[in-house]
Amino acid sequence: MLAGALVAVKVQLIICILGNINIFNLLGQEAPSWWTWCTTNKLYSCIMIFFLCNAVEGQLVSTGAFEISLNDIPVWSKLETGRIPQPPELFRIIENHMNLAA
Repeated sequence: MLAGALVAVKVQLIICILGNINIFNLLGQEAPSWWTWCTTNKLYSCIMIFFLCNAVEGQLVSTGAFEISLNDIPVWSKLETGRIPQPPELFRIIENHMNLAA
């Protein structure tokens, strides 16, 4: 949810910078020097906002969760084990579950 809000703020900031929309005048305040710099250096500031927000969004979205389900039955959870299974181990687990289901 926070990552989604950050996306909206990022897009609005970029639109305001590219459209020369002074959001501080709309709020009845004087524009700070960093906002003047952003509107003067549009390309650099938009690229900077884009990449910084993407880095923060990536950290917010990345949970480290990795789960495998077979027929709606969880067979592996990285959150429970603390690691990702090795391929032979995963194949053995899936084979055992399929044999039990048969």
